[in-house]
Parts: sequence; structure tokens; C-alpha cells
Amino acid sequence: MTTTPAPAPSTLGGIHRAWWVAAITMAALVAAAGFRSSTGALLEPLEHEFGWSRATTSGAVSLNLIIYGLTAPFAAALMERFGVRRVTAAALTLVAVGSGLTLLMTSAWQLWLLWGFAVGIGTGSLALVFGAIVANRWFFRHRGLVIGVFSAASSTGQLVFLPAIAHLADGPGWRWAAGLVALFALALVPLVWWLLRDRPSDVGALPYGAPEGHVEKESSSTRGAASVALGTLRSVSGSWTFWVLFGTFWVCGWSTNGLIGTHFIPAAHDHGMPATTSANLLALIGIFDIVGTIASGWLTDRVDSRYLLCGYYFFRGLSLLAVNWLLGPHVHPSLFIFILFYGLDWVATVPPTVALCRQHFGLERAGVVFGWVFAAHMVGAGVAASYAGWIRQSQGDYFLAWLTAGGLCLIAAVACLSIPRITRPAAVPSN
Repeated sequence: MTTTPAPAPSTLGGIHRAWWVAAITMAALVAAAGFRSSTGALLEPLEHEFGWSRATTSGAVSLNLIIYGLTAPFAAALMERFGVRRVTAAALTLVAVGSGLTLLMTSAWQLWLLWGFAVGIGTGSLALVFGAIVANRWFFRHRGLVIGVFSAASSTGQLVFLPAIAHLADGPGWRWAAGLVALFALALVPLVWWLLRDRPSDVGALPYGAPEGHVEKESSSTRGAASVALGTLRSVSGSWTFWVLFGTFWVCGWSTNGLIGTHFIPAAHDHGMPATTSANLLALIGIFDIVGTIASGWLTDRVDSRYLLCGYYFFRGLSLLAVNWLLGPHVHPSLFIFILFYGLDWVATVPPTVALCRQHFGLERAGVVFGWVFAAHMVGAGVAASYAGWIRQSQGDYFLAWLTAGGLCLIAAVACLSIPRITRPAAVPSN
């Protein structure tokens, strides 16, 4: 006679299980962001030891970013098919294996395989799409705020891990830094298996804040991840809302990771600012980003997401149009104001974008839809990084790159207002 294991309790320590799930989700997001950002600190040590060129090492990083972005919609489909807990544990294990095996590598192709594919797929499976799925399933109330906290975890990961990784790479050696990433990822696996659950119904609970009688929609899809991801893309490809979100998040990636994240330090150096000073300013952007994204999540629960996105892109565009005149050898108050605003606005677009995916495409498809939107973000970042580098090489400065990004943000602001208003919750289609 077989017995069914008793479900895990709906509370731990008197605290609703949703908050424990949120805590381990944030830990995984923080770790994934730290792992992804660690590659930049390891470029020069690898080049010095193996004699590889910057094109070789940066090519592995570029592959990592592309794989990271394109993994998101398929990871979301895998989570729908096999469960969030299993996919998260597998992704962390893949990151640990990918980073750990770099200790043994001797050839450049191994770097591309481990950094580009293994770490890229692993961290891509733990991107913001993962946080969006958890927030949508586990929280009926405070969804926007929780997504804001998850979004801020990306900045927190860089702030927590990058200094330690850089210190290890500069001291004991890059292998210690890679080993730290592998051990931390592996240490999270049992915690994920213990605390994370796929849905509130797995522990006999309702989403946090859900009223009595709330019925949770269970996914009945048995299709493969590729079929679900591509099928979802086909089904929403006729939606104007999808393409507005896709295009505006492409602009978001262009104007953040692609332009500021990649080229702010060399652009500031062109104006006479020391690299250490501009790097500290980028760190400040990361600190302010935590505050801004959480605040954006709070606002998303209270304000029409279309208007929030319009405001974020509009003021970001104005700031990018002005930044060329703000850069100089020293940090003047006007430049500090730019850093403050840009930090608050860095990924403030995430909570309202996730909310619009949920409102227009239903709770069950929201994760995969946002996965495709997030992929656009990373592709936009990659295109912008190359475009801005080409502008600098051909024109001698970044002026046209700033103007292009500012203009794209203003166009995105207007486009957000064309998204139709949802007056009732979107129906959830069956798969």
C-alpha cells in the first residue's frame, strides 16, 4: 500500500509560505546577477594567464548575454511544464558546474562553452522572468511591490558579489573567484528544494492576500518547453500590446545595459574623468536602482502601468539628451542629479511591464510572454553596445549615441500610451 506524502505546511514559523518563497527567490536572483556580472572582473586575469585576446574573452561574455536573454522564454515554459522548484534547482546546479569546470579549462572554446552556454543558460533561467512567475502565482496582494523587490535583486547581486570576486581575482587568483561562484550556487540548491514550491496549492494555501474562495488556475499543458514558448509567441504576435511592450523593453535594454552599463566609463574618460570616479558613479546607480525599483513596484499596485512607463521613458530620454553636456573631469551637482535620477529609473520599468503582461495575456501566459519581452531587452542591450562602440570609433565621441538613445526613449514613452486600457481581468486561455 502506498501513501501520499503530506503537503508542506502553508506557514513556516507563523509566516505565510509566500514570504519564504519570496525570500529564497530573491536569494537565487541575487546570486544569478552576481554570477553573471562576475565575468567582467575575470577578463584580464584570464587573458594574462592564457594569452587570450580581448576579442576572445569579450566574445564569450557577449555569447553569455545573448544566451541569457534568449533562455528566458524557454525557461518560463519549462517552469510551467516541470515546475519552478525543479527548474530553479537545475539552473543553479548548471551554474555551479559551468563555473566549477572553468578551474580545469585550457582552451578558449571551453571558456565559450562554460561561460557562454552553461552559465548563460543557468543565469538566464534565473532572470526576472523567474521572479515574475513566482510573484504572479504566490501573491494576490502586493504583487507589484514584490516584483519591484525581485527586480532590485539584480543590482544587489552585483553590489554583493562583484567586489568580492574582483578582490579574489586580484589577490589569490581568478580560480578562487570562480570557485566562490560555484560553491555559492551549489549551496543554494538544498535551500531551494526545501523552501520553494511551485504553487500555493502545493502546501494547501492561497496566494498571499487572496480572498476566501479564490480558485487557482492550474496549467494543464503537457507540451515541450520549445513548443510552449514558440506557440505563445505565435498566439500573441497579432497583439499590438505585445509589440509595444517588446519594443519598449528593447529600448530599455538599449538605454541601460547596452549604453550606460557598457559605455559610461569610457565616455566619462573622454571628458577627462578618471575611470575610478566613473566606476563609483556606476555603483551609485546600482544603489539608487534598489530604491527606485521597489518604489516602482509600490506604485504599480496603485497607478496605471501605462502612465508609469510613459513617465519613466520620457524622463530617461530627456536625461540622455543632456548627459553629454553634464560629463566633465569632475562630478558637478548636475551630473550627480543625473546619476540619482538614472539610478532610480534604471529598471523601474520592470514592475509595470510585468503587470501589463499579466493584465493583457492572463496569469498563465504572463511568464512566457514576459520571457519574450525580456529577451528583447537583452538583444537591445547587445545592439546598443555595438552601435555605441561604432559611433565612438567613427565619430570620435559618443554624442550621436546619446542622442539616439534619448530619441528612442521619447518614442517609447509615446508608444506606451497606445496600449489599450484593461477594464476587467484578462481571461486565461486553456493550453
